[in-house]
Amino acid sequence: MAEPFKFTRIASLRTPQDFREHCTALGITIPCDDTILPESESPLARPFDRFRINGKFPGNRIAIQPMEGWDGTPGGGITENTLRRWTRFGESGAKLIFGGEAMAVRQDGRANPCQLILNKDNQAGIAQLRSALIKAHENKFGSGGDLLIGFQLTHSGRFCRPHDKKRLEPRIAYRHPFLDAKFGIKDDSTILSDDEIEGIIRSYIDAASIAREIGADFVDIKHCHGYLLHEFLSAHTRPGKYGGSFENRTRILREIISGIRDSGNDIEIAVRLSAFDLIPFHPDPANSQLGKPGRGLPQEFSTLLPYQFAFGVNVKNPVEYDLDEPARFIELCASLGVKLINLTAGSPYYNPHIQRPAAYPPSDGYQPPNDPLIDVARQIDAVRQLRKSAPPSVLIIGSGYSYLQDFLPHAAQAILREGWSDMIGLGRMALSYPGILSDAIHAKPIEKKLICRTFSDCTTAPRNGLISGCYPLDKYYTEKPEFQQLKAVKKSS
Repeated sequence: MAEPFKFTRIASLRTPQDFREHCTALGITIPCDDTILPESESPLARPFDRFRINGKFPGNRIAIQPMEGWDGTPGGGITENTLRRWTRFGESGAKLIFGGEAMAVRQDGRANPCQLILNKDNQAGIAQLRSALIKAHENKFGSGGDLLIGFQLTHSGRFCRPHDKKRLEPRIAYRHPFLDAKFGIKDDSTILSDDEIEGIIRSYIDAASIAREIGADFVDIKHCHGYLLHEFLSAHTRPGKYGGSFENRTRILREIISGIRDSGNDIEIAVRLSAFDLIPFHPDPANSQLGKPGRGLPQEFSTLLPYQFAFGVNVKNPVEYDLDEPARFIELCASLGVKLINLTAGSPYYNPHIQRPAAYPPSDGYQPPNDPLIDVARQIDAVRQLRKSAPPSVLIIGSGYSYLQDFLPHAAQAILREGWSDMIGLGRMALSYPGILSDAIHAKPIEKKLICRTFSDCTTAPRNGLISGCYPLDKYYTEKPEFQQLKAVKKSS
């Protein structure tokens, strides 16, 4: 049996110099400073006063990324768990809450039957989330006048599970040679018609209206991670007005934004974008064992060239990215008045190592195909290139930093100083240690016991129908019955 890939754990590196030397040995570049600057000098603490969003500007360069919750009500409303998470976001010190949570624009577009739905029935509860976040922020940091809160609007498309945690009810843009087989799609019945797409567009417009009534500073029109609008960006093989050409594949975004404006809604618009994708990966059967999937391998693609089933990919070699169309898409966003672009990559469903590099895979994943720092560096460099080419009218937020762990503050500071990104976005790290960057710039000791070590339980739990959260490090979850259920799931696998 082939041996699985072994790599250096971040926790074993003691100093920033050790980290830089390890990056050099891997042949990658990730900026990393030796010391954390005081607040008065820190790029992380610098306000972004040239970007006015709803009349305000973010008071620092820290953003909280949107994450998909599995702890709402069956009707898409909030719960105590949801409220606690948003309160912690407020206590993080971040001045940009980029979406806070993925909110479905309609029932049939939910990724799980406990995901929030932004509709009239849930308006009061979601308004409560926003109010609690602001109150927590003001209690800890004083004024919230430089705090911006947006809502992420989504339809999960191929990955819809609106009624049963274990049953996919997919709606897709086109047939995919790998994903159809992986997710049990056998015919064209799940392909959305143009008329159905127009109905979904109206749902986005309605949700944006509710967001404005609640007081959100912006809405994020989600184009990432394999969900519906991201999939349409790669709909090269789809006939009709929503597929084929770049103009057609981006038509949905243009129609959503024009519909929002035509309705009289002046809410600001943002987009979270998977800046590139790669071909789907799968566990190597040669080193898979009971309870431990093998190292990730790309699907065999030699008979599918040029590859027409991804966005931002090298069509001649789809294990590499190509940023020409993503750069063109960002220019389009700027021309439509989009002010915030949050960049991520790939999808957690079919190539998670490029989206959220981790030392330990989720239950439906695979072992890292290489040192995860290589995947972090790929995202960082893609953001650098796109920041350089993007119009100055858009603010660029980078992602994928949680795997940097102890060196996250050092790298974040250096990345901002070098101008490789305008802001630093935190996802998984915000579940275990939302205040890590705020503590760093306020000269507080970093609480190492709270640093996300990418155990992936925040993914494994929802994949098995449990509520979302950081089970290993957040005592709120270790004391819940779901903690024991998760242990049983992992043991049985």
